[in-house]
Amino acid sequence: MKREPIAPRPARQSAYGIDPVLLKKRAAELAGICSVRVTDLFPDQPEVIYPNEQGIRAVREETRRRMARVDLSRIKPGDSVNVLCSHHGFTLMGGEPYAEMLRTIRDLVAERTGCTRINLRVGQGLRYREGEEYIRAFQLDSCFSNTAAIAPIDKGIPIETEIGTLYGIRKAYDADWIIHAHNSDVREIHFHRMVDRAVKPFGMSYARLETRSGYHQNLGPRAANFMARAIFDSDFVQSKYLCTAFLIVAPTGVVAVDCDNDLYALNDRVVVAGMKYYGKIVSLLGSIDACVAVLDCPAPVPYVASAGLIYGNFLGAQHDLFDLEKPLPSYTFYTEAYYGHGERPLTRHVPGINRALKMTVHNYAMIGYPSEFFAAKVPTVVVGREQADLFRRDPQSVGYLDHAVIADSLETAVAFARRVSETEKLLIFDGAVGGINMSESLAEHFLKVAPEVSRMVEEDRLPRWLRQRGMDPSILDDWPNRRYPQAA
Repeated sequence: MKREPIAPRPARQSAYGIDPVLLKKRAAELAGICSVRVTDLFPDQPEVIYPNEQGIRAVREETRRRMARVDLSRIKPGDSVNVLCSHHGFTLMGGEPYAEMLRTIRDLVAERTGCTRINLRVGQGLRYREGEEYIRAFQLDSCFSNTAAIAPIDKGIPIETEIGTLYGIRKAYDADWIIHAHNSDVREIHFHRMVDRAVKPFGMSYARLETRSGYHQNLGPRAANFMARAIFDSDFVQSKYLCTAFLIVAPTGVVAVDCDNDLYALNDRVVVAGMKYYGKIVSLLGSIDACVAVLDCPAPVPYVASAGLIYGNFLGAQHDLFDLEKPLPSYTFYTEAYYGHGERPLTRHVPGINRALKMTVHNYAMIGYPSEFFAAKVPTVVVGREQADLFRRDPQSVGYLDHAVIADSLETAVAFARRVSETEKLLIFDGAVGGINMSESLAEHFLKVAPEVSRMVEEDRLPRWLRQRGMDPSILDDWPNRRYPQAA
C-alpha cells in the first residue's frame, strides 16, 4: 500500500514567509520518503466531492444544492448582507474550495433576494495582512460589493449577553444581516474540544481581542466555549443572523457543504463528523513511539498539517484529545500561558510535550504566530539562513533561534536530527491531501497498528466521546457509513 509521496501544498508568496524561490527542496523529495493513503489505513473514510474528476465545480454544485434548503426570505432587495468567514478556511486544500463556497453563497443570495449589497468579512488572528492576501489571491473583491479583513484589534462593538458585555468586531456586524460561513476542520481541538465547534468563531474570528483572549489567557479552552455561545445567543446577533454554511472536510478532502438556518442543529452534525472522520487519525498519531517531525507547509509553525491534523495537536497526541473526562487534555497544549520561569508548568495538571516527538526539522513554515515556545520545548533544526533570519525579525518569535540550530540543507538537517534523536522515523507536516508523507519505517508502523486503532475508536473511544457530549452513540446507526448525512 505504500506509494510515491503526495505533492505537498505549494509554497506561496506571502508577507509571512520566505520567497518561494528560496525553498530549495521539499521534504517529500527526500530519499526514502513514501506516502500512505488515509483510505488504505482506514477504508471507512467518507466519500469526497473534492478533489475529484469534477474539480471545483463539485463544490459549487454542492453549495447550491444545500443552500436550497435555507430560508433567505428576510433579505429585501435594498438590504445589506455580510458573509462572515475565517482565515483558516483558506488553508484547506489550497483554499480554492472555501473560496468557491463563498462565491456561490454570494451569487445565490443575489439571485434569490435581489440584494446587491453583499459584503465579505474575513476574520483573522494575529497575522493582520493574511485576510487581505486571501482576498487578492482568490479575487474575492471582484464578486463582493465590499471586502474587508477584520482583525481582533479593529474597532469593537459591545454585545450584551446573558453573562455581561462582550465585544465583537464592528465591521463583522455593519450590515443588516449576517451569514456565518466556516469549515469543520478540527484544527484547534485543544481549544474547542469538539464542543460547540460550529459556534466558536463568534467568540474568536468575529470577536475583539478582549473577548477572544478568554480562550488564550483567561478562562482556558473548555471554559471559554460558553463565551461564543453567549455572543451568538445575544439579542443583537440573533437580530442579524440568517444562516450558516459549512465546508465539511475530512483528512481525505471535502466531504460536503452543510447549510442550515439552525446553527445548533448544524453544530451537532459537525461535532459528530469531526470525531468520526478525524478520531482514528488523531489516535493513530498518538501511537507513534518516536519520530522526527518535518515542518514543510505554508502556515505558521503550529498550523502546518499532516493528514488534516496540525503540528500543534501532535504535541499533545499522547493523550486522547477528544476525551473530556481526563484532566490533562483540558489545558491548551501549546501556549506559554501555562508555563512559568524556567519553562516549568504552572500546575501539575499541565501536560508535557509528546514524548514521541524527539526533534523537529523546520524546512518551511511562516511567521506571525508566537512560536518560540515550540523551539524551546522541542529540539529544532532550521533549514537555511533565509528562514532563520525571517524568524529573527518576527516580533512574536524573536527568541525562536535562541533555541534552534541552523543547517545549510534539508538533507543535512534530517541526517543530524536522525543521528541525535536515534530514530529513523520521519513524519512530514506538508499539507498533503488524502495521505501522509513519511519515512518507510513510520509507514510500516502505521499499516501495522491501523486495524487495532480502528477497532479501539469504533468500539470504545467514539461512543465515549459522544456520551460525554450528551449524544447517544446510537446516532451513528443513522449516519451513512461513507456519506455525510446532509449529502445523501
